[in-house]
Amino acid sequence: MSIAVKATLIFIGTLSIILGVIGILVPLLPTTPLILLGAACYVKASEKLYLKLIRNKWLGGYIKDFREKNGITSKNKILSISLMWLSISGTILLFDIDFWLAAVLIIIAMTVSAYILSFDTV
Repeated sequence: MSIAVKATLIFIGTLSIILGVIGILVPLLPTTPLILLGAACYVKASEKLYLKLIRNKWLGGYIKDFREKNGITSKNKILSISLMWLSISGTILLFDIDFWLAAVLIIIAMTVSAYILSFDTV
């Protein structure tokens, strides 16, 4: 694999992981898929970065649970969906937003909830 391809994969992987970490706090960014994408990029480009990621005490669990058990724990599902709906509801209730924006936020929350629920529970 060329150096340019490796550099591109490392860049995409790092960006995905950064967005995944932000997704822990921001309800519309899906944490687990972004962390998994970052891990997949690291597997192809840098074993050292991949091992560092899976050994990380906060992010490694996402990857290990998904890789070994092929799913998401019920605790992570409940936590993810609850925090997302709490954030969306708070945004709609606390800020003076247009009806259509509220409708879009609810549709996004429903879609992300369905996506999270589509993974196997481990």
